[in-house]
Amino acid sequence: MGTTNTFSPPPSSMANKRISLPRGSRVTVVGAGAFGGWSALWLLRAGYKVTLIDAWGAGNSRSSSGDETRVIRSTYGDNGFYFDLNVRALSLWKEHQALWNTKLFYNVGVLWFCYHEKNPLVDASIPFAKKHHMEYEYLSVADIQKRYPMVHTGNLSHAWHDPYGGYLKAREATQAVQEAFVNEGGLFKQAHATPARITGGLLQGISLSDGTTVHSDAYLFACGAWLGQLFPEVLGNVITCTRQEVFYFGVPEGQAGQYERMPSWVDVDGKDFYYGIPGNAHRGFKVGVDLRGGRFDPTTGDRIPDPQVLAGARQFMEMRFPGLKNAPVVENRVCPYENSPDGNFIFEAHPKASNLWFLGGGSGHGFKHGPALGELVMKGFVEA
Repeated sequence: MGTTNTFSPPPSSMANKRISLPRGSRVTVVGAGAFGGWSALWLLRAGYKVTLIDAWGAGNSRSSSGDETRVIRSTYGDNGFYFDLNVRALSLWKEHQALWNTKLFYNVGVLWFCYHEKNPLVDASIPFAKKHHMEYEYLSVADIQKRYPMVHTGNLSHAWHDPYGGYLKAREATQAVQEAFVNEGGLFKQAHATPARITGGLLQGISLSDGTTVHSDAYLFACGAWLGQLFPEVLGNVITCTRQEVFYFGVPEGQAGQYERMPSWVDVDGKDFYYGIPGNAHRGFKVGVDLRGGRFDPTTGDRIPDPQVLAGARQFMEMRFPGLKNAPVVENRVCPYENSPDGNFIFEAHPKASNLWFLGGGSGHGFKHGPALGELVMKGFVEA
């Protein structure tokens, strides 16, 4: 999820946040998703005593990190920060899947369907791709038809193929991070966390649903779509949760291999922002729409598909992949997006508590960046 957003440049200070906490200090991280899990692991490796807390566990079905797969791509228009961050993240994904002997990254590439000769979202990323020696491949309409005959090309100008991207096993990856955190000496607690009072400019602890209280030197809340609910006075209008839907369509039995060998793809029509992962670990032909949906409560909201959203997805599928007209929906997911106002990540201290920090604002594109973002957070904690 999260493919075609454009972003204003993130604050240059993001990579230079300094908490300067002595090694050996106690740190509690709330949220075992893509941001919290990786941050906890990096902080543990840096010499902190880390407790990781999550109400339902890593990769649970309520979480933003809980679906089967996520696209990984570097294309962010002229935003060099995110391109660089994803290059680092991609390196770390490869390193850790080898370390854990668990395949998490599938290098199937990313195919960008372009309607016009000029497309700023892709075109402006080309200099960064060249800088990192990760150049895209230009595909004419004839090239698309020859390589991917199941794709309707009548309204396309061309496509760009990013051979370095693909998709990640999201739920399994999140669980692998939590397992590694525990195996390397971290303490994981499955419980609902509620921040205690703030006095003297410090958070005085975290109350857990098991009746215990956790006291630490620093607290990092990286609990995604729940951030705005936990801190309404600070983040209620900053982190908002909306529901985004993805559908898994069943492909024809005689053509399953043909569809599954396609790259991940993004349809850059400038309005609907459909994207998909055809292989998707044999779960079906995954299709999502990256337009912001309605407000959603990640705890109590039903994950039932919206008929209008499904109808729109079917209409798009019939247009772009005619062979999947009337294909059955074999699964569906509702993903809670934790949106920031400008789509950029948020890493800030509570204005009234110097030991309380927030990490969030994934806005649908955060999962892929998890290992690199966690590394940046860790560097911010380390005492200069």
